[in-house]
Amino acid sequence: MGTGDNVIRDNQKVLNQIHVLLDALVVAAAYILAWYVKFEVLGVNFGVGTLSQETYFRMLYIIVPVYVVLYHMCGLYRSKRYSSSRREIYNIFKANTIGFGALVALLYIIKFEDVSRTMLGIFYVTVIVLEILFRQLIRKILRSIRATGYNIKYVLLIGYSRAAEKYINRIMENPQWGYVVCGILDDKIPAGTLYRGVKVLGRIDNIHVILPENKIDEIGISLALEDYDRLEELVNICEKSGVHTKFIPDYNSVIPSKPYIEDLTGLAVINIRHVPLTNTANIIVKRAMDIVGSLACIIIFAPIMLIEVILIKCMDGGKIIFCQERVGLHNKPFKMYKFRTMKEQKDEEEMQGWSKKGDPRVTPVGKFLRRTSLDELPQIFNVLKGDMSLVGPRPERPQFVEKFKEEIPRYMIKHQVRPGMTGWAQINGYRGDTSIRKRIEHDLYYIENWTVLLDIKILFLTLFKGFINKNAC
Repeated sequence: MGTGDNVIRDNQKVLNQIHVLLDALVVAAAYILAWYVKFEVLGVNFGVGTLSQETYFRMLYIIVPVYVVLYHMCGLYRSKRYSSSRREIYNIFKANTIGFGALVALLYIIKFEDVSRTMLGIFYVTVIVLEILFRQLIRKILRSIRATGYNIKYVLLIGYSRAAEKYINRIMENPQWGYVVCGILDDKIPAGTLYRGVKVLGRIDNIHVILPENKIDEIGISLALEDYDRLEELVNICEKSGVHTKFIPDYNSVIPSKPYIEDLTGLAVINIRHVPLTNTANIIVKRAMDIVGSLACIIIFAPIMLIEVILIKCMDGGKIIFCQERVGLHNKPFKMYKFRTMKEQKDEEEMQGWSKKGDPRVTPVGKFLRRTSLDELPQIFNVLKGDMSLVGPRPERPQFVEKFKEEIPRYMIKHQVRPGMTGWAQINGYRGDTSIRKRIEHDLYYIENWTVLLDIKILFLTLFKGFINKNAC
């Protein structure tokens, strides 16, 4: 761990300052380009009611520093080692949208009405595009530098655990991050033990010798769960060394990758799982979408449902709607509606299990309805009633819920939200006779990452690939 490859690392503050300066230049360039497009390319003549070029450019004295501050507030100057491009692009949109809104509002308040709104709109689009291109270029340059062995950060792990192995795996799989795990200290694993080329250097007490003799940039405390009684002691030792210390918990199997932390007047409380739809505002927004969406769907699909009613009635003259008990929000049972696709049967026969491929109970019309998912249209009324949502995990029958909750970890989490007509699992191909475990993985992703935009995305994709059910019986 020599010092030759530390030149960039040791000047990180200077690099951050350069980054701020370059951002200021990008904002100014985008503004000037917007002015040029509006008043030169589009050929607008200056006259009564228009501002001079000098007046427009003087506004940069306010716009540039405000935008740089917004970029800082939106996390655009954090380390790019771990942050994803998607998150950075989102923050760019967020910062520039706030900046644009604040700028327009300020001009309205001070009654500075002669500023071209068209030019400001061009500036809004231009600065976003240029910032995205500029930051993607920086990412590629930094990753190229790290790939050649420069700007490397050396990490010492304290404690051999599952978390330590997972951390090493991630570092090995992402060399562009520029991290190298230089060793592990542990009291139970013999010195010399290797994991993917990373050696156990000795006991934890050896930290007092290793830190002064080596250039360590970060310490990762990765104790096994049974050794957490030493956590406070080790944090104190690491902080005395002056080396940046981070905690790599050994309970990822219990706590998700993005835990929700509450601050109770200084006391950190970690929620085992962050469920956005437990927030009252989110619940109201989603329910409003369900009501409006279900009413619209009833109007749009009314002719199709009428045709289905006629076909089913002509088929054998039996019941049109099939009601089946399913488990919904907070584990409460409800009656889910479907168009009947099977020959009428007794309750005990229906309770036997899922239908199988080529099931003789499925009628010819029912086979078509199942394959196109048109048999599920009556669930729109379940949505209107509040039993279901347009988007959410698919509900299951009580006997299968009892079975799966014992067999599949975290299965019951899906009942923390309303079940849906379509969902993240369904548009990814996990419906019908497919892996329950994969379905639950996708359901949990949806539950933890819910947004209005995600719901819209799922509904949009359902229109194109969600109706045809290749796994239908």
